[in-house]
Order: sequence, then C-alpha cells, then structure tokens
Amino acid sequence: MPEGQLCNKQPIQSEAELNALLSDTGGKKYYDEMKALEVDSDKLWKTIQNTCRSRIRTWLEICAHCGMCAESCFLYLVDNKDPRQVPAYKIQSTLGTIIKKKGRVDNQFMHMAMETAWAKCTCCNRCGMYCPHGIDMGIMFSYLRGLLYQQGFVPWELKIGAGMHRVYKAQMDVTDEDFVETFEWILEEYEDDYPDLKVPVDQQGADILYTVNAREVKHYPEDLAEAAILFHLAGENWTIASSGWEQTSLAMFAGDWEACRMQVEHVYAAMHRLQPKTMVGTECGHAHRATVVEGPYWAGYKDGQPPVECLHYVEWLAGALRDGKLTIDPAKRIREKVTLQDSCNYVRNHGLKNATREIMSHIVEPGFFIEMDPKKEHNFCCGGGGGFNGIGLYRARRNQALKKKRDQISDTGAGLVVAPCHNCWDAIRDLEEEYSLGIKWTFLKPLIIDMLLVPDEVLQEKPRQ
Repeated sequence: MPEGQLCNKQPIQSEAELNALLSDTGGKKYYDEMKALEVDSDKLWKTIQNTCRSRIRTWLEICAHCGMCAESCFLYLVDNKDPRQVPAYKIQSTLGTIIKKKGRVDNQFMHMAMETAWAKCTCCNRCGMYCPHGIDMGIMFSYLRGLLYQQGFVPWELKIGAGMHRVYKAQMDVTDEDFVETFEWILEEYEDDYPDLKVPVDQQGADILYTVNAREVKHYPEDLAEAAILFHLAGENWTIASSGWEQTSLAMFAGDWEACRMQVEHVYAAMHRLQPKTMVGTECGHAHRATVVEGPYWAGYKDGQPPVECLHYVEWLAGALRDGKLTIDPAKRIREKVTLQDSCNYVRNHGLKNATREIMSHIVEPGFFIEMDPKKEHNFCCGGGGGFNGIGLYRARRNQALKKKRDQISDTGAGLVVAPCHNCWDAIRDLEEEYSLGIKWTFLKPLIIDMLLVPDEVLQEKPRQ
C-alpha cells in the first residue's frame, strides 16, 4: 500500500521525522501525498472489532434521527442550518458508515470523514446535553478521530502536535531544561517588585504542584511569572516539576491515543515522584480534561482518578479569594461591562461553572458583569476548540465558526471578555482580528495581580539568615 514520506500511517517517533514534517510549509507535500494514501480496510475493521465497545454501537443504533441535537450545534447555526451539519448526521455519515461497511471505504470517503471530524465538530459535546437518549457525540467523534489518525488521515498540524508529545513530552519543542530556565529567567524580571519571588523546583511534599501549557513557556512566559506571583502572595507552599510539567495534550485533538497515554503518564510520574497534596493546572480547558478527566483512563487507573487531587486554576483562585489568601482592593474592581467565556472542557465537561462566577463576584463591581446568553454549561464553544484553532486547511471554516461567539459577545455590550482558557483566549483574539468588535480579552492572572491589596511587608526583602 503506497504511503508518503510525510503522510503515512506511522506516528512521529523521532526529532528528525518531526523536523521533516515541520519543513513542509503549510503541509503542502503532506496533503498532496494524502490524495494517494490507501485505506488499510482490514486493519481499520480489525481495530473497530477490537475497540468499538457496546456503548458506541448502542448509541449509533438508538439515535432517533429526531434532530433535537441540531439547534445545539453552533456549527449548524452559523452554516445556515445546513442539514449536513446536524450532529447525528455527521456521526452517522462517517463513523456509522465505516462500521456498516466494515471498514471498506476509500480515500475520498476518508477525506470527507477527516473534514467532518476536525472542521465540523469541536467535541464540545453541547449536543449531548440535549439528546433525549444521552448520546455523547464528543466520545464518538474522538473515537472517529482515532480511526482516522491510525490510517494517516489527520490534519498536518495535529500530526505535528502529536509528534511533539512523543518526542518532547510537550505540545511544542520545549525541553525540561527550557522550562525550568525560562521560569527562573522570567522571575528575575520581577525581582524588584517582589524581592523574595522564586520558583521552587522538585520540592517534595509541597501543597501544590503547578503544571502549565508549553505555549506559556514558548510564547507567554509572563504567565509563568504571574502564577508564581499569585502563589507567592497567597503564601502557598508550591513547586514545579523539572520533568512532567506539561499538562496539555494535542495528541488528544489528533486522536493519537498512545501518545495521550505517554503524555499523561509523564505528568503522573511527577506526581508520584514529588508527592504533592494537590496539582493545580494553568488556565487551559483541554489540558484539564486531558490530565484530570480523561487521563486516568488512558493511564489505566480503574477508579478514574489521578494520583493526587487535581484542580483547575479557577478552582484554586476562587478558593484563595474565598479564604482571604488573596484580597481584592475594592477601588480597583472592574467598573466596565465585562463578560465571561465558559470553557467547554472544564465547565460543560467538568462542572466548574460556579468557580469562575465566584471569582467574578470578587473582581467586578455589581452591575457590570454581563452573562452571555446562553451561559454556564449551556454556553457555546468559543469556535476554535478541539484543535480547530490551529488547522490552516480549515481556517476559513474556523473563521465562520467564530460568528456565534462574536454574536454572543456583541449582545452583552461588554468591552472586556475574561477567558480563562488558552483555546478560548486564542479564538476570541482571532475573532476580534476577523470581525473588529472593539473588545479586549484577558486571562485571570493579570487581572487579579493588578487588583490585589498587598501588605507592605510582603514586598520587602526578608533578611537572610
């Protein structure tokens, strides 16, 4: 069966293979090779027989084709209610067809299935909330992505992302040394303001093990500093791991389940090694889902629980404000219309809707926080989740998908959007660039730091013993 040098059924296993794929600007050669990629139908059907459990088969059978999932899908709504965008149709015409045909599908079909899996679904699972049978489309589309990845039909950027996790144990080429050195370097920029600020590395038995998104190390190191400042001001006993610090999983977006397991086991190894009381992850939705919600199952933990208690950053921050570890200066509370983006992965899929609103009650003057409609677990995806943000092949579709969030934000009249999730932050940034609403967007960390009441003694360097 012909396979390309770049587009093939083999996962990235080495830095050389990764660099070869990266050198193919925009994936031009990769996608050209994909046009000739043959489907290994025997392997596809054998994989389905071995992995497609009764739950997915039952969901495919009991779908009533009632259409109640249609209005729940933002992609259906922004695409003039095209019936081909109804979630039930999307999964039945792809995964359902593959199973009915026992894997006997061709290249053209797999191209259609790839586009459907990554450009017509973000795995936000809003449709699952409205299905009368409780069918979880997110799980089924994730399963479909895994089948497509195995056959080599995966967007170029996500093949790279999964390869990064295999080679670097991070979603981009950031080594363990890069992480620690960057964290230490960025804190030097703040030592005049916070004389005792430092990053504890590999501290045993700390109350908090902090994990991050590699993009912060590569592109937003100020985020690392802001987290350290807030832990410092809250008086937390915290640490980072010199290895096992990357919480995200682009492999999850790609459907590379083996890489997902490898990545989360790397993080769990740090938990076992350092024995913290709690792990706190950064402001990232899919990172939380990958490490806390899905991760235990990838790692074979039958109880579905990570090695230690794990919190999303909004949970820690809400608790720190509630317990008085951090105190907001009333004079600095937000006095402009502000709204909040609910991340699918920790609000809809992990129930953390109240933590973010508790934070907003501390930082926003009454009357200025305007909820989106709908809100909380009913909120729509940002428009770029599930890997959609980063796929150049489908950028025009992604920009169209942003319209629902554009309209939601515009309807609030807010000029500021709080987005405690990397994917949401990126989507709202791109939304503003595409549609020019005149809005600002922000993570929580910089907002909080600018609003805190900080005792003078905290800002004074302690005498050395």
